[in-house]
Amino acid sequence: MVLDVLQKIKAEHDATLAFRRSCREGICGSCSMCIDGVNTVACLRPVDTDTSSATTVTPLPHMYVVRDLVVDLTSFYQQYKSVEPWLKRKTKTKTETTEHAQSPEERKRLDGLYECILCACCSAACPSYWWNAEAFLGPAAMLHAYRWVSDSRDEYAAERVQALAEGWDKLYRCRMIKSCTATCPKSLDPAAAISAMKTLHQLGKP
Repeated sequence: MVLDVLQKIKAEHDATLAFRRSCREGICGSCSMCIDGVNTVACLRPVDTDTSSATTVTPLPHMYVVRDLVVDLTSFYQQYKSVEPWLKRKTKTKTETTEHAQSPEERKRLDGLYECILCACCSAACPSYWWNAEAFLGPAAMLHAYRWVSDSRDEYAAERVQALAEGWDKLYRCRMIKSCTATCPKSLDPAAAISAMKTLHQLGKP
């Protein structure tokens, strides 16, 4: 994998090379970067066996570079936090350990949503995010927002949708270019989640 090559370069050729990495299994999202023009995670990207041409590795595009392949994700994580990605309940439970059960069908609705690893590949590939990063929350945050709107255990779906629709920019800056879906290293579909969120808002049926 490309990550192994980068680690070999750092260990044997240039100890100053800076890049993020952790799990090496496509779970943590740390090693996101642009490889041959595609945003992906280096630990899942095989090395091209064709040695006649060089492999180009650059930081995620349209983000402030801290050093080498490390970009500043502060704003990205703040936008993720703003969608309140945790279970919210109105019904009080007897104890903090009370289980909120789901049927198999309810659980299945979360497939394709909860697997996001917050690598930021999708947001860095989104032209709408490039142009409106201060206002548009971006594909990753919106995917997580829809994940909680879709969760049968959460009791704030209507409030979540309304909060995202206020001010127009957070949700409706998406133009359905679908670069996010094309580049996702986990084969998720943030564009579909954003489209579904728009539909819920317009129909008033979260």
